[in-house]
Amino acid sequence: MSRIGKKPVSVIEGVTVNVKEDVVEVKGPNATLQVPLLDKIEVKVEDGAVTFTPHNKTKQTRSNWGTMRSLVESAIKGAKENFTKTLLIEGVGYKANMEGTNLVLNLGFSHSIKFPVPEGVNIEVEGNNKIVVSGADKAQVGQAAATIRKFKKPEPYKGKGIRYDDEVVRRKAGKKAVGSGGA
Repeated sequence: MSRIGKKPVSVIEGVTVNVKEDVVEVKGPNATLQVPLLDKIEVKVEDGAVTFTPHNKTKQTRSNWGTMRSLVESAIKGAKENFTKTLLIEGVGYKANMEGTNLVLNLGFSHSIKFPVPEGVNIEVEGNNKIVVSGADKAQVGQAAATIRKFKKPEPYKGKGIRYDDEVVRRKAGKKAVGSGGA
């Protein structure tokens, strides 16, 4: 039995949840989001809470049960307020700026990287080295942040690259000096 799937999701004030044929529609002051219904999971909205019930006990259905609950919970939170991910750029000469709807990154390559901002995601650059990715859809925000990070992952010797603000980069020691009289 899914411990996550058993818990009902309370509907935040100002947010409405409607179950249609193949989607759960969540409307709020921030956004309107749609979560596709997963196989063999029944969704009910009653008394200000959303409950989830599996139709059978197969492994896939139990997995879908917890996943469905988590997706709806994220949609309810996103309909009320934005999710945010913050990225930090470290390295001499590394910087970011916005040009229209493109994020332009200078990361030590021979060319600058232009990243088009996806629909439903907002990207802000604070200073030259802080990128804030925000939006109502948690998956879109996470994917956009991961794509930006992938352009130059932090390296373990000097820590240069793009990292999440709460990410800890494990540093390695550089080469040791060889003692005198080395053969």
